[in-house]
Amino acid sequence: MSELITAELVDLDLSAGTKEEAARSLAERMVAEGRVTDLEGFLADVAAREAQMPTGLDGGIGIPHCRSEHVTEPTLAFGRSRSGIDFGAADGPADLVFLIAAPTGGDADHLSILSGLARRLMDDTFTGALRTAADAAAAAALVRGDEPAAAGEEPAEAGTAGSESGAGSESAAGTAAGGDSPEGSAADGTMTGNGPTAETPPFRIVAVTSCPTGIAHTYMAAESLEQAGRDAGVELVVETQGSGGFTRLDPAVIAAADAVIFAHDVEVREKARFAGKPTVDAGVKAGINRPAELVAEVRAKAERGEATAAAGASGSRDGDGHGTDSGTGADEGFGPRLRRYLMSGVSYMVPFVAAGGLLIALSFALGGYDITEAKSVAEHFVWTETESWAALLNQIGGAAFAFLVPVLAGYIAYGMADRPGLVPGFVGGSVAVTIEAGFLGGLVAGLIAGAVVMAVQRVRIPANLRGIMPVLVLPLVGSVIVGFLMFVVIGEPIAALQRALTGWLGGLSGSNAIILGIVLGLMMCFDLGGPLNKVAYTFAVGGLADPNSGSLKVMAAVMAAGMVPPLAMALATAVRGRLFTKAERENGKAAWVLGASFITEGAIPFAAADPLRVIPSAMAGGAVTGALSMAFGATLRAPHGGVFVVPLIGGPLLYLVAVAVGTVVSAGLVILLKGMRGRAHTLAPAATDAAVPGTGNERKAPATL
Repeated sequence: MSELITAELVDLDLSAGTKEEAARSLAERMVAEGRVTDLEGFLADVAAREAQMPTGLDGGIGIPHCRSEHVTEPTLAFGRSRSGIDFGAADGPADLVFLIAAPTGGDADHLSILSGLARRLMDDTFTGALRTAADAAAAAALVRGDEPAAAGEEPAEAGTAGSESGAGSESAAGTAAGGDSPEGSAADGTMTGNGPTAETPPFRIVAVTSCPTGIAHTYMAAESLEQAGRDAGVELVVETQGSGGFTRLDPAVIAAADAVIFAHDVEVREKARFAGKPTVDAGVKAGINRPAELVAEVRAKAERGEATAAAGASGSRDGDGHGTDSGTGADEGFGPRLRRYLMSGVSYMVPFVAAGGLLIALSFALGGYDITEAKSVAEHFVWTETESWAALLNQIGGAAFAFLVPVLAGYIAYGMADRPGLVPGFVGGSVAVTIEAGFLGGLVAGLIAGAVVMAVQRVRIPANLRGIMPVLVLPLVGSVIVGFLMFVVIGEPIAALQRALTGWLGGLSGSNAIILGIVLGLMMCFDLGGPLNKVAYTFAVGGLADPNSGSLKVMAAVMAAGMVPPLAMALATAVRGRLFTKAERENGKAAWVLGASFITEGAIPFAAADPLRVIPSAMAGGAVTGALSMAFGATLRAPHGGVFVVPLIGGPLLYLVAVAVGTVVSAGLVILLKGMRGRAHTLAPAATDAAVPGTGNERKAPATL
């Protein structure tokens, strides 16, 4: 097993000007040492991770990192920049850059080493020593923990970057790593802090940290929270939910805790363990940058008796770490929170849409549109009759479709209030179906259900009654209130609005239809499968519940526009491959299939590497396709499927023409914009053989298109 970092993996004069150039420069050292097998593939994985959340940290640190199949063994490369490189940190550029590469099957030993480094980065003495290291060998030794960061400092303890102990337990490794180890760990069930006294028991906090990759931010947040706990004189223990699994806190430790802190950017696993306690819910960067605030906030909530039925269920969190406490959303705006709630419902609804909608569409292909009038297959089914099979598909698809509104409402409430919101949300969604309030009714019912449960959770109740809240009181009270409001108060106005919207879609024609097609095309291609894309898609699917000519045109335009971005990137890589990296050309081959299947996310690797050129190009093509689809009057009864449901499209030839025209427009714009960039660098002095900066794509700049 090679050392994690060697002198050859250190660059004390990193001259890169952008984070992409920095990642490429350090990754090239990994390739030279045989640690990375495919430079472009690895850089694509780094870019994809960076697109999830910036990797810059306060204090002048950048930690680009990823898990990649192109990495042979866990590896660190370190670069020191004189001018600084922007990694998205709030306090400015980073002068210390660590590129962390972990294989997809990284073993627990090396993951514990990486977590140890992450914790040591929170030590000013350690980072100060790196800034003054005289040579690459000394810097590598510091990172490995072979020598102390400053005279008189204790050597790195077991579990730091210089040790491989603690295998198999990321949580335990994270607690021990990096010196200044707190007393006890998550594994043994003890807590950190100044220690209890017989007279005044200490305030006890349990915390959970996690990030999308689970390599760096997870353990940095843990270290910061533990230090903040020591400074505040409280006992605090952290469960790090890293990339290789996690070691659960002892149930007795959780039971004894007075409060809970969640610092996470992915869902906390087994969150129900923390039910019934005052909770602060924040992004992982909040755990790194402002841990003392989180500790003070959760203590204040405990003093006010603000316990939740499901810890942190309704809390806000965002990638920048600005979300905060449960239910208040003090630092997160209303818009981002509302979007997160709605996306929770949409994400759970989409599988029902895909399965049910395609089954219904296939039933129409086999038995015609009159198949909806067929008898129940439970009463009449003939194995040799095509109509019986068509009826079977239609009725199964109809059963799946019947769940759309309840699932949407239930999981909107779940996104707001966790599991206690499910029952009121599903009840409200079912009422919306009953009173024919449709998708609008489901949206409103979900939001009301979540808000009601969150409000009830704020009621101060005796500790011995908290156990029955999530299983009895919250579902009961929430269902009664939501049902009353939907049946008696707001249900009928929403149903009237739904009928008006349906009528408007049915009457769409001429310029109105074309304008709507342009708007939907832009929305589908702006974030390539993100929230805005899902809003447009949900709007189209909602029309299928009560189809008319207008709603079927909307569904056709949405699917056509969503196919354009990956198809355009595939075409561009085929026509002008030299403008793209090797990894992008490989992704382009897959993008043909993804685009044809209506998987807009197939264009994400291209957008992550070059968003300023790819996204506007995709939006232009999507707008053209949406407008043409509407102008041609194409219709679609299937909510998914791409070219594989062409037989179910009304006006299929013109529909395919619309997709093809939009694809050519997007591909042409991408080629034009990338070619202009290439010409600009060709005209620069001594740029003929230079790497093209700003994109992470090192190649000779093309002189022409």
